[in-house]
Amino acid sequence: MFLLGTLVNGALIIIGSLLGKLLNRIPESMKTTVMYAIGLSVMVLGLQMGLKSENFLIVILSLVMGAVIGELFKLEEKLNDLGHWLESKVGSNGKGSISEGFVTATLIFVIGAMAIIGALDSGIRGDHDVLYTKSIIDGFTALILTTTLGIGVLFSAIPVLLYEGLIALFATQIDRFVPHALMDQFIVEMTATGGVMIFAIGLNLTGMIKIKVANLLPGILVTGVIVTVLYNYHHFF
Repeated sequence: MFLLGTLVNGALIIIGSLLGKLLNRIPESMKTTVMYAIGLSVMVLGLQMGLKSENFLIVILSLVMGAVIGELFKLEEKLNDLGHWLESKVGSNGKGSISEGFVTATLIFVIGAMAIIGALDSGIRGDHDVLYTKSIIDGFTALILTTTLGIGVLFSAIPVLLYEGLIALFATQIDRFVPHALMDQFIVEMTATGGVMIFAIGLNLTGMIKIKVANLLPGILVTGVIVTVLYNYHHFF
């Protein structure tokens, strides 16, 4: 079953979030300190990912163009509206908006090499080992994030299922039509671009600044376009 790894990943995110919800009755001062610890850790994770870029100009262009697109379409506002709607349905937990937990967890779980490589392995070879490993990491991360950001983290399982599921579903076609060199370059630059976004999330978690990270999300698609254009240019010229 080529979707098994994806389903396990989504399930462990949900289980981790529910366990984190049970553990959220901790003193407010402890929550604050834990939030700072998570923020600092996320910043370091983002830096590590960002430094993997082989052409940082791609990262800069992707983020700038993505920010313009995100602001034009007001993605942050739309996501907040969705968060408020979810809060009206499931109830606010009083520990930050659902949209904050959703965006933070989604970026951490989706961006990076493991999601793409794992889904491709599942779809092409039926090998779920990478996604199983990612599932354990994501489940534990979801537990920790939920204790401070609330139940919004649970809803990140939906984009994870859609993202990894679609890659696994079309893995054979992707492997057939997308050159391995192009895919490798895209993964590297997408990871770096996403790393900057994750660093921004870390800043938000520490309360140092408030960056509209959701408005940067189109940068991932822009990265794919730029990498494809550069690959074809070097290939044909």
